[in-house]
Amino acid sequence: MPRLDRPDAGASAAEEADEAVGAGLDSLDTPTGERRESRGKRFLRGFVPPLVFLVLLVVLWQILWAAAFWPEAMLPSPLAVWDELVDITSTGEIFEFVWTSVHRAALGFLIGVVIGTPLGLLVAKVRIVRSAVGPFLTGLQSLPSVAWVPAAILWFGLNDASIYFVVLLGSVPSIANGLVSGIDQIPPILPRVGQVMGASRFSAARHILLPAALPGFLAGLKQGWAFSWRSLMAAELIALSPALGKGLGAYLNEGSSFNSMEGVISAIFLILLVGVGIELLVFRPLERSVLRARGLTASL
Repeated sequence: MPRLDRPDAGASAAEEADEAVGAGLDSLDTPTGERRESRGKRFLRGFVPPLVFLVLLVVLWQILWAAAFWPEAMLPSPLAVWDELVDITSTGEIFEFVWTSVHRAALGFLIGVVIGTPLGLLVAKVRIVRSAVGPFLTGLQSLPSVAWVPAAILWFGLNDASIYFVVLLGSVPSIANGLVSGIDQIPPILPRVGQVMGASRFSAARHILLPAALPGFLAGLKQGWAFSWRSLMAAELIALSPALGKGLGAYLNEGSSFNSMEGVISAIFLILLVGVGIELLVFRPLERSVLRARGLTASL
C-alpha cells in the first residue's frame, strides 16, 4: 500500500522554506564589512592620517627653506613660525584670537541654520518660490562674501552686526540649497505615505522630509559652515576696530601690515587648524552616524 505524506509535514517544509527566504532577504539588508571599533581605534584612524600629512608638509617646507629658493622674508623657517606661535601662546593672545573668531562663526552659523532650514523647505516644496528665489540663492552662494563687507560697514558701522550680516549671507544660501538638494532626492512614495497617514505639513516636514533629506542637508550644513568661516575671515580682515576685538582675521591683517611673514603664516595655520578641527570633531562624527544608520558603511 503506498505511503502517504502527512499534511503537517508539507506545511512545516513550506514554513522552513519561508523562513530561509526571509533570512536571505534580511542578510541582504544587513550592512557588510561593518566592524565595531573601539574609541581608541576610531581616534587613531581619524586623527593620525591628518597629523602624518601635516608632518610631511612641514618636512617639505623645511626642505624648501633650506634650499633658499626664496628670501627669508618671503619664506621663513618652520622654527621661526613655531616661535611666533609660542610667543602668542605664552602671552595668551592666541586664545583671544581663536575665541573671538570661533564664537562669532558658531553663532552666525546657528542663526544661519535657523533661517536657512525653513527657507530651504519653502523653496523645495513651493514651486513659485523655487522659481522666484532659487536662482538668487545660487547666485548669492557664488558671490564672494568679501563683496558684502563694504556695504555692511556702511549700513551697520564697525560693529558685530556688520560681521554677522556678512556671515549670514555666506551661510544661509548654502544651507538652504543643501536642504533643497536633499529633499529633491527623496523617493516620492515617502511624502505620499505621510499624506495617507494624515500627517500635517509641519509633521510631514519634521518626521518625513527632514530625516529623509538628512544626508543632503548635512552636506549643506558642512558647506554652510565653510562659507561662514570664510565670510568671517573676510569681514575680520577688512572691518578693523578696537570695539570689535581681535580675531584671527585681524591677526592676519596685522601680520601683513607689519611685513611679518611669520605672523601671516601663523594666522593661516590657526585658521586652517580651526577648520580641520571642526570637521574632525563635529561634522565627521555626524556624517558617520547618519551613514551608519542608513547602512551606508562602505565609505566609513
